[in-house]
Amino acid sequence: MSEQAPNLPPTPEQPDPPDQPARAGQLDPPGPASKRAGHILSNRSFLRLWLAQVVSSLGDWIGLIAILALANRISKSGTGVGLVMTARMLPGFMLAPVGGALIDRWDRRRVMVTCDIGRAGLLALLPFVNTLVGLVCISFALEVLSLLWGPAKDASVPNVVPAEQLSTANSLGLVAAWGTFPIGGAIFGALAVIAKWLGGFSALGRFSVDQESLAFWADSLTFIASALFIVRLRLPRHERGTVETIAWGQTYRDVVGGLSFIRGDPLVRGVMIGIAGGLLGGGVMVPLGPTFARSVLGGGAGAFALLMTALGMGAAIGVPTLLWMQRHLPTAKVFLVAVAATGIGIVTVACVSTLAPAIVIVVLVGAAAGSAYVTGFTVLQESVADELRGRIFGALYTIVRLCLLLSLTVGPFASSLLDAISHRTINRRVHVGGVSISLPGVRLALLLGGVITILSSVAARRRMRRAQHEHVVGGIA
Repeated sequence: MSEQAPNLPPTPEQPDPPDQPARAGQLDPPGPASKRAGHILSNRSFLRLWLAQVVSSLGDWIGLIAILALANRISKSGTGVGLVMTARMLPGFMLAPVGGALIDRWDRRRVMVTCDIGRAGLLALLPFVNTLVGLVCISFALEVLSLLWGPAKDASVPNVVPAEQLSTANSLGLVAAWGTFPIGGAIFGALAVIAKWLGGFSALGRFSVDQESLAFWADSLTFIASALFIVRLRLPRHERGTVETIAWGQTYRDVVGGLSFIRGDPLVRGVMIGIAGGLLGGGVMVPLGPTFARSVLGGGAGAFALLMTALGMGAAIGVPTLLWMQRHLPTAKVFLVAVAATGIGIVTVACVSTLAPAIVIVVLVGAAAGSAYVTGFTVLQESVADELRGRIFGALYTIVRLCLLLSLTVGPFASSLLDAISHRTINRRVHVGGVSISLPGVRLALLLGGVITILSSVAARRRMRRAQHEHVVGGIA
């Protein structure tokens, strides 16, 4: 046996090949990761998929900043920005499950290429849009195409990398999605200088060469580049690839079947509960950050910027840490520990009153949150069959958007409500052992967010342990 397969790791059960993921409910066995994990970028198929995500994510950040700037210029108020952001959020609630069902029936490579070309065309039109209605409509259409592209990409990762490299692949995906944000911001800033230089050429007078227009055209080119990477990607063809029309009756049944699978599978349900709780609890750090930095830490805008930088640095640190942990612990266990650590970190940072320790703790929160996000995706990719994967990730994208929206909008309201209660009951201060502790609403809201995240990790752990028990019993039977 060993002579026939000398490269296989010495584990009792070998992982399923990339195009045949593990059965739903099966937790990955502990053991060392493959030695090939450090060389995942030598996999040409994954390299093309990852480079497509890098360039499209970079373009997304450039385009988002430009769209918000254009909305503010057209409306001359925050209303335009709010409408544009609403247009970016609505498709996630309305169409993500349907999109996931369609992805399970269509050729995923063709879906990604079509979405890239469609987004490139829409962005190329934006410099000629001078009404808020037009901007909102194009923003809505861009988000619909993004909702198809994202789940198609995530569902395709297990088809191009072996199971032991999924954590590495998702970690690199996290880097591509969020690590390009500062680069996108820097490029958008540099485009102002380029626009000013181009404006000096009289031959270009008939064209719009302002900063936003250049950003839209640059964003459009990134999606063309992404399509060129994807079109050369080899993915296994399934029966779904022959479906060219939308059969809405079957699509509805696919959506219902996907939701029923989530409701009936404790492992998938546990992962989604953990991710949802982490986003609900951790997401409040963003809208409450400026108030926390000012009223609790005694800083200002600079202190908030340092906290957000620390959060991003923590996520970057979490990627190599996650890969190290993955050699010693199963992915499901790392996920549960990371969600719990995120909640504990939020509670801890809410308890400090000076900037320096807060920055250190926020770095740890970022590392734990990034690890939880990556391992959550990895568990789903490993445990969901290929024919269901698009629907599962479509539902996950809906949950992600809903929880982020709730944390961004409800967080400030909860802070104000808790501040009023604290002011009326304890005058925003308690005395413990002769020590006076300030309890403004923002601190209480952060504590509440941390507790929600911790409770979500407990709920996720119960369901994932039940999935492991059912798998063991089923194997014995």
